[in-house]
Amino acid sequence: MSETKSKLVEVDQSEIRNSKSAIRNSNAEIRNSTIVFDDVSKFYGEILGVNRVNLQIAPGITSLVGPNGAGKSTLMNLMTGLLRPTRGRITILGIPTDQPERLFKLLGYCTQFDSFPRGLTGREFINSFLLVHGYEKKKAAQLATVALERVSLLEAADRKVGAYSKGMRQRIRLAQAIAHQPAVMILDEPLNGLDPMVRAETIALFRKLAADGLHLIISSHILHEVDMMSDRVILLNNGYVVAEGNVHGVRDEMQEHPMQILIRCDNPAKLAARVFDKDHVVEARLHDDRMGLFVRTRDADRFYLLLNEVVAEGEINIESIAPVDDDLSAVYQYLIGSEG
Repeated sequence: MSETKSKLVEVDQSEIRNSKSAIRNSNAEIRNSTIVFDDVSKFYGEILGVNRVNLQIAPGITSLVGPNGAGKSTLMNLMTGLLRPTRGRITILGIPTDQPERLFKLLGYCTQFDSFPRGLTGREFINSFLLVHGYEKKKAAQLATVALERVSLLEAADRKVGAYSKGMRQRIRLAQAIAHQPAVMILDEPLNGLDPMVRAETIALFRKLAADGLHLIISSHILHEVDMMSDRVILLNNGYVVAEGNVHGVRDEMQEHPMQILIRCDNPAKLAARVFDKDHVVEARLHDDRMGLFVRTRDADRFYLLLNEVVAEGEINIESIAPVDDDLSAVYQYLIGSEG
């Protein structure tokens, strides 16, 4: 009997070891496919850069949003290894950021600084970085041509960068960042200075790179474009991550901030009387043209159900229903703008 118990204990312990091993392997796989911030803080003397950041960033487009001084550039420089954290640890696809030789092979960085070596053409500028990466001249020339083509600068490739427009200089920096075909791209304000057509082409390129499985970390102040292209948003203020996730997911978590909805109908005053006594409705006010009603509600789902009842009753004809602030700009203004 005791021998049987001993065997059962051995089996149980074996299963536990296998389970622990599976968990370790799973955690390793996650770290090897994500960008991980583990309790990261960065101080410049007594000045806070970022504080207690814990993130796991999956492939796709992740946008960093926040006012000047929020910590966006610090976060990017920590990811690239240009800064070392005061506390905590960062890994990029499993590689610690204090191992630059390994890190730089898989990472591309497009800085916001508009500065270039004197006298170089666009092609020479990109070639110089590829040669530093260790590519042979022939391969470097091939990769440079591909990168220039992807940012629509092939025709201007042999002109000096000093003669480029601001938008062209922005694109040549982007070409330099993607030329060595990295798995992770850190892009600081990459849409600055681009005209609307080139901006649309650049966003399409970002979406294609994300679809190919790349990580793109993008800092931008152009909120509606961030809203349109991002898979995930990280909102920063005063060195802290104040919200993260997809835009609607972040918005749904803001229960204390009522959602505003505009209803266009033929009798907004009657609708106001109908909805105002509900406990989830905070405010109901007429639009300036008196053909619509602004409603602020803490529970959008319950409010939409109420509107279904109103429509079914047939006494009020509703033309349109639209959330007024269900976008990144509203989230940004609430979580960050109100604190500024």
